[in-house]
Amino acid sequence: MTLLWIALLPLLGVLVPALGASLRRRECSLATAALPALALLLTLAEVPALLDGETLRFAVDWIPALGLELAFRLDGLTLLFNLLILGIGLLILLYAHYYLAPEEPYGRFYAYLILFMASMVGIVMADNLLLLWLFWELTSLSSFLLIGFWSHRSDARKGARMALAVTGAGGLALLAGFLLIGDVVGSYNLDRVLTSGDAILADPRYPLILALVLLGAFAKSAQFPFQFWLPHAMAAPTPVSAYLHSATMVKAGIFLMARLHPALAGSELWTLVVSLVGMTTLLYGAWFALMKTDLKGILAFSTVSHLGLITVLLGIGSPMAVLAALFHILNHATFKAALFMGSGIIDHETGTRELARLGGLARVMPLTAVLTAIAGAAMAGVPLLNGFLSKEMLFTETLETPVLGGLSWLMPALATAGGVLSVAYSLRLVHAVFFKAPRQAPPKAPHDPPRMMSAPMALLTALCVLVGLFPSALAGGLLDLATRAVLLVPLEFHLAIWHGFNLPLAMSAVALVAGVGLYLLHAHLRRFLRGFRPVDARLVFEAAMQRSARHAERLLGHLDNASLQRYMGLLLLAALGLVALGLGQMPSLAGDQPQQPVDGVLLTGAALLIFSGLATAITHRHRLISLLMLSMVGLLVSLTFARFSAPDLALTQLSVEVVTIILLMLALFFLPQKTPRESSLPRSLRDAALASALGMTIASLNYAVLTRDISSISGFFLDNSVTGGGGHNVVNVILVDFRGFDTLGEITVLAIAGLAIFKLLNRLRLFMPHSDAEGRLWCPDRYPMILTTISQALLPLALLVSAFIFLRGHNLPGGGFIAGLITAVALILLLMARGVEWAQSRLDFQYQPVAIAGVGLAALTGLGSWLFGHPFLTSAFGHFHLPLVGDFELATALLFDLGVYLAVVGATLMILANLGKVTTAHRPVKDDHSADTATGKEKR
Repeated sequence: MTLLWIALLPLLGVLVPALGASLRRRECSLATAALPALALLLTLAEVPALLDGETLRFAVDWIPALGLELAFRLDGLTLLFNLLILGIGLLILLYAHYYLAPEEPYGRFYAYLILFMASMVGIVMADNLLLLWLFWELTSLSSFLLIGFWSHRSDARKGARMALAVTGAGGLALLAGFLLIGDVVGSYNLDRVLTSGDAILADPRYPLILALVLLGAFAKSAQFPFQFWLPHAMAAPTPVSAYLHSATMVKAGIFLMARLHPALAGSELWTLVVSLVGMTTLLYGAWFALMKTDLKGILAFSTVSHLGLITVLLGIGSPMAVLAALFHILNHATFKAALFMGSGIIDHETGTRELARLGGLARVMPLTAVLTAIAGAAMAGVPLLNGFLSKEMLFTETLETPVLGGLSWLMPALATAGGVLSVAYSLRLVHAVFFKAPRQAPPKAPHDPPRMMSAPMALLTALCVLVGLFPSALAGGLLDLATRAVLLVPLEFHLAIWHGFNLPLAMSAVALVAGVGLYLLHAHLRRFLRGFRPVDARLVFEAAMQRSARHAERLLGHLDNASLQRYMGLLLLAALGLVALGLGQMPSLAGDQPQQPVDGVLLTGAALLIFSGLATAITHRHRLISLLMLSMVGLLVSLTFARFSAPDLALTQLSVEVVTIILLMLALFFLPQKTPRESSLPRSLRDAALASALGMTIASLNYAVLTRDISSISGFFLDNSVTGGGGHNVVNVILVDFRGFDTLGEITVLAIAGLAIFKLLNRLRLFMPHSDAEGRLWCPDRYPMILTTISQALLPLALLVSAFIFLRGHNLPGGGFIAGLITAVALILLLMARGVEWAQSRLDFQYQPVAIAGVGLAALTGLGSWLFGHPFLTSAFGHFHLPLVGDFELATALLFDLGVYLAVVGATLMILANLGKVTTAHRPVKDDHSADTATGKEKR
């Protein structure tokens, strides 16, 4: 359970700043840090178990049918990243407390930041590929919120959209890769995936799997050609930049490549693609870091470069290269977070990040100058600092592990060039800000910040020095656990400052000397670049998005011309083509099943059905006549169900038909009784031909299916209806027991639809037609006496029938749905006969609670099974004996059916009664004392 709490505590921590935003900033900051700090302590508490060689796991089933588990793991690689995510995250919270302006919505900022932290913890702890992907996408969403936190700025909005688009597209590719891996391995469990590397490499889909996974990793970690989004994420507040670029977000792709290293690495394709992409990114980022004039821009492109460095090492893939990659992940997190904090301090105290307005700050900001100089030297790879050690390991691996065959010398040369650029931009960052004379004065008088604001930067800088001096003591154990988790075997290594005079040391010396020289030539390089047209990736991306939107609009304009007839025609043509294609491949349309004899009753029913269907279409311009013809279709379908031994369906169809006809009559009252001719004769002939072809094709499909012996699940229901559900009516047992969850969803949708229609129709005032299409006035007798008299007699009889249908439904045709419709029809008949006002004055209850109570009762019936340790909606039944009554059966499904009954009654009345109320609005009431009384009461 400890692992579950480590993963959940940061997620629960999202609620703390959201609920505590009304507190003062200090209290809100401390409360926000509490749960991540507890998660960090729980992580550290598991270190002894990891040192003993254990891999800790926690798993519970979530969606077993999809292979998705709520599964977490803690091994050396997870430990490394958890320490970075939680440890640096807490330092960022402390730093942000002083960085944010008093008027900033700090509660919302902390909530976004903790959500991002929780997402990253979920990624590194996930022990299931699908769960990892869920957290992966959550990082994209939370980073979008963080980058666009200052939403009033255009660059923040554009940067956030760019980051979400690129990383979101990469996430889709990653999901496809994970699904393929799961198909090859047979599981999404990470242990099985990591031990199935040989099977994955041998699968013919391996190149596709590798491409999809790397697309996701490269997009998230800003590797070429997706490097353009990361610098524009600098529009976020500096604490966000420090967090995203040091310990999280951009490291997620690096983590993924390290985590799946046993499953996907080991092939020439991996080595070639990953190492070359990493080297390209390393040089690209380093060059543009040297050319930028904004502090955060320099650091952003330097992050791109260092992520490329780590990718090169993972691409080389040797055990020592993996060790070097993990070591540089740790080193980069410390010095890059410190440098971003330093840039934020400079921006906070001077009001600018532009190098042209900065300079000579060492005199007025001595502490910041010292800390930035040390962190910058670590980034440049100066000896005795942590960055030097991992850079040396990079040079060693490029020399000892040939990648490009006969061109193997090219990788060490390019790595050295990257080292030269790294020294140059690091030196420029420090010298131009603190020692070079400024060309313009900064907006504010600079000074060192409060000491607590510098404390996180000082701690990280101290780690740069200490790890550089004592690498084995401070980082050896952690790296041993991490490499064991990646390589799946222990690795013997020793970290030391001095390895003697060798070629990697010479490469470092060349990088230092040449980097200083390159910085001295920086002004000439800038003048040279001014001859080229500058390209802003943000503007290019926005232009591409706008072009895509315009093309999409044009395409949609061709497809979506607001013609329902065209949409239906295309849909029916597609269905016709697909069904005809399948039927055309059948050797014979008829199967071997015997066919029932055709008698006069069937022929008469078929003829009437055909006639009523054609009459509905032919008289569609005369809506009342067309509606009457349609009712004939519904009645004949009900008789067909009854003829072929489906009484439940017949009762349901008949009840639905009555309710539907009433609804259509109420709605058509407001529409013209006769519509104008809209289709020409050729178009009508075309539509008739399409309808005929589709009808014959569907009839052929039905004939082919019905004359063949098709295996069906119906046998299971027939065999288990009595023993499993306690009822002889298989249809009702299916609805309230076997498929009860479906029924619960359906009545929920019905209740929601009823509520929505009720709100739409409430207080609605429509134009009231006073005559029919020929100008004849409507009958002044609103409530005919015959209908009024009959309704009063029919109501108790209908309610009695409804109760009878309800109670017999578990064993004989009936049930809650049919009974509810019968009750609703009886009440609607009363409303039509007496008027809404008269009925509502006597039926003094609201319909909404009835529907809601029905859904609630059905859900509670399902939840009740949990009290007895059974799955949701498990029913129970038993036989009982009462004197005078005799033997009878009771089933918990009866309560569920009662919920269905109430939901149907409530939803139907909400729709029909309120629509009937609309039809009586603003109409004079005559010759009905009770109606006058009700109306007067309503007016009062």
